[in-house]
Amino acid sequence: MKFIELDVKNALIFHGYDSENKPIEERTMEESFMRKLICVDRIRSITEQYLLVTGPDGREMYWEYKGTLDEVKVKLQSVNVSIA
Repeated sequence: MKFIELDVKNALIFHGYDSENKPIEERTMEESFMRKLICVDRIRSITEQYLLVTGPDGREMYWEYKGTLDEVKVKLQSVNVSIA
C-alpha cells in the first residue's frame, strides 16, 4: 500500500441515496485540520480544494486539504503514482 501525508478536514459525506434517488449528504463544519496518512487507493479524485475519498464503509467523503493541487501531485509522484 502507498500512503501520503496531508492535513485534511471533513467537508461533505455521502450516505447513499433516498427513495427519490437524491443523494443523502452530511455537511460538516470542522474548524481545524488533522494530519493524516492517507492510503492512495482510497483517493477517487482531487481538485484544487478537495480530495474525494472512499471510507472503509464504502461511503464517499470530500476532505478539504491544506496546500495546493501541485503539492499533492508531487506527494503522489513521490510514491510512484503516475500522473499524466
